[in-house]
Formats: sequence, structure tokens, C-alpha cells
Amino acid sequence: MNKIILVLFSILILFFNGKSYSQEKFISGESRSVKVIDGDTIKINGENIRLHGIDAPEMKQICQNENNNPYACGVVAKEALYNWISKSKKKVYCYYSERDRYKRIIGKCYLGANSSNSLNKRMVREGHAVAYTRYSNDYIGAQNDAKDWSRGIWRGKFDLPEEWRRKNK
Repeated sequence: MNKIILVLFSILILFFNGKSYSQEKFISGESRSVKVIDGDTIKINGENIRLHGIDAPEMKQICQNENNNPYACGVVAKEALYNWISKSKKKVYCYYSERDRYKRIIGKCYLGANSSNSLNKRMVREGHAVAYTRYSNDYIGAQNDAKDWSRGIWRGKFDLPEEWRRKNK
């Protein structure tokens, strides 16, 4: 009987300790010190942060605009994210509870402590990224808006970033 109680007590301790690791945390940095790596990754205080639930075109990815002309859509996505952050002059706050297999923070990032609109959602709504439904359904509405309004990559033709990576890497 004592062994069963000891085992159950041990399981409870492991359960509650596991919960404490999943608590939401945040990392922040002044906009001028945030480095934009690409359209869905930034760096704050030496930490890489992958924007949760979105997938932006790769830096070497080429898309086609509404006139069927090629353009560097990955570079355009990176520049859009950079411009929003650098022009805001507000601190960037990223909230997270996990890291990916590459040890990057997976976060929802905002301009300003009290902002309700994430950079993640803005990238998708403006057509510079797609909802990464393999990991989240949070931005499907924003993606539908971008499609309906023919914004960004939705003006022309493109491969989903995940498909492009599969074909080109």
C-alpha cells in the first residue's frame, strides 16, 4: 500500500512540475535592437524567435506578381517585417511557452506592451506569410482576408513556403 501511495505521489509531483515549464513567458527588446532574420524569424537579445503559426516565403523564394513577373517574395516579406518593427519605435514583446527542435522560441510578437494585434497576424493579413496550419489555426481568418483583398503573395502565384522548401532544399 505504501508503495502505491509513493508512486502516486511521485506521479503528482512530476505532473505539477511539468506544468510549471509550460507557463507563458516573454522576451522583449527595443525596436532598434531587434534583428529581422526573415519574414517569420526575429532575434531579440541573442534569442531566435520563430513567429508562431505563420510561414513566410523563404529568402531565396521567387513568386509571381499579378502581371506574372517574378519577384523575390521572401525578401519582400523580410523587408515588411523589418519596416514595421523599425518604424514603430516601440518595444517588441514576444510571448511564448515553448521552443522548437532548433531551440528557437515559438512566440506571438507585438509592437508595444499593450498591443492587441500581433506581428504574426499582420504578416498573414498583409499577404507576406501564410497561416501555418500544420502547427496552428490561429491565422486562417487573416489569411482569408489577404486572399479576399489580393494582398502580397495572393496577388499572383506562389508555392506555399513549406512546398518550396521541400522542392528546393
